[in-house]
Amino acid sequence: MNMTTDAPQNVRSTAPLVIDSLTKSFGDHTVLGGLNLTINPGEFVCIVGPSGAGKTTMLRCLSGLMLPTSGSVRYGDTAVDRPLSEIAVVFQDYRGSLMPWMRIWDNVAFPLQSRGLGKAERRERAERALESVGLGDVGEKYPWQLSGGMQQRVAIARALAYDSPILLMDEPFGSVDAQTRFELEDLILNLRSSLGLTIGLVTHDIDEAVYLADRVVVVAGKPTRVIDEVTIGLGPVRDQISTRADRRFGELRSKVLREIMDPRFLEAGTGGQRG
Repeated sequence: MNMTTDAPQNVRSTAPLVIDSLTKSFGDHTVLGGLNLTINPGEFVCIVGPSGAGKTTMLRCLSGLMLPTSGSVRYGDTAVDRPLSEIAVVFQDYRGSLMPWMRIWDNVAFPLQSRGLGKAERRERAERALESVGLGDVGEKYPWQLSGGMQQRVAIARALAYDSPILLMDEPFGSVDAQTRFELEDLILNLRSSLGLTIGLVTHDIDEAVYLADRVVVVAGKPTRVIDEVTIGLGPVRDQISTRADRRFGELRSKVLREIMDPRFLEAGTGGQRG
């Protein structure tokens, strides 16, 4: 695997993304219980926790796709009570998000219509975004003509076409094989560096979280709360072989795993809400 590039030098986000006392309930079932979290400009934060602990619910609140029951989410002084142009989202199910009857560049450009952009500008943004994920030559193809890994790159390109400084991702690599997953992890690190992105990523894969993140946020409990924030400290340059072989990588992985497997939190996922 190729070594990733340095952390962003020109961070594009101008303000932190802040969760303040966030509570989310569905009927009489409280999933998130008073969460507090700050994602700083230019930071890469991974969110991990037991299955069913409400990580996807948390991400949806962060993106403005779901409103909290109480508490707030803010981007600087702006309330995130609706989707904002500053925040792009990549979902887990890329196959369901790509329209099979549209060519690739149309899939990437289509959501930009809501911004009132003309066809030429939409096409230019789509082509630029596809180029950035290494798919500059597939714009005329259809999703069903691409591999799963390439389809996920298209989903990432669509988020990049929004030109947002913040990228939120929900288990983006969960449906691809191990080698493709490694390649996509390195792609995201390189995009983070080259585009100055701020990234929040939900994952069940602890190794992935430690490999990617500046900080791993562990959530658990019933209702879910932040139980730890682990600073990774492996440096700005990561490599799939040497980083994972580093003694510190193993120690950090074990620390996060112990916290997730703590018997006090293993029932966090009961209640029927998605991860």
